[in-house]
Amino acid sequence: MNRSLPLLFPLLLLAGCAATGSQPPAAPAVYLLGEVHDNPAGHERRLSFIRSKVEAGWRPAIAMEQFDREHQQALDGALASCKDADCVIKAASGNARWEWTLYKPVIELALEYKLPLLAANLSRADAGKVMRDGFAAALDGATIQSYRLDQPLPAALVSGQVQAIKDGHCNMLPEAMAPGMVRAQVARDVVMAQVVSAHAQRGAVLLAGNGHVRNDVGVPQWLRVKAVSIGYTEAAAGQYDRNEVVAAHARPDQCAQFQAR
Repeated sequence: MNRSLPLLFPLLLLAGCAATGSQPPAAPAVYLLGEVHDNPAGHERRLSFIRSKVEAGWRPAIAMEQFDREHQQALDGALASCKDADCVIKAASGNARWEWTLYKPVIELALEYKLPLLAANLSRADAGKVMRDGFAAALDGATIQSYRLDQPLPAALVSGQVQAIKDGHCNMLPEAMAPGMVRAQVARDVVMAQVVSAHAQRGAVLLAGNGHVRNDVGVPQWLRVKAVSIGYTEAAAGQYDRNEVVAAHARPDQCAQFQAR
């Protein structure tokens, strides 16, 4: 057997590209990219990852946790008319609780390369409705049926979410609040999964907190397409396809602040 034969087709493809002076188009892909919300080093490394692929020819839609789903129309209009990130944020009702300085570079990248930005989050108000009254308070019937949210959630997912919520609240959260908070987190993950799936054919990136991109409890549990999850964390973690550890950001003792409240 001529063992060089399997190389022939790829070599012909490369020769064709060289002859025309072009590069093979970047294949559509889906990446779920996490963040520690206030860590500049993580944001910079994530932006570098996206930019390198865009400069190589990839043109994904960028879904962002920072924009609530009801502002998609305003976001589309802003991308068509705005010249800078500040204009986009204002037009799409960007919530002041986000540290927008950290997100402006990716918005500028979208403007530069004319990439769609997707409002991927359930609003705080809708999440509150889910906490109090269940999924039907903010999600339509088709979504509930499609994702089987009218049935008990998988036990492993619930236990993982409960632990993550406790950890995030310094183990001071009243037990009675946990079920509602799990529902709200799941509802957010489902909405993000829907947004990403709808644009996967062209390629998509989700920018969200590390908890949302975890393979064991986050968006991957609800996603209908193949994706790669990358956590940008301040400590090694195994819940992602890949974990990028970044230097911890200096911040006040959050548990002390939480206890004081």
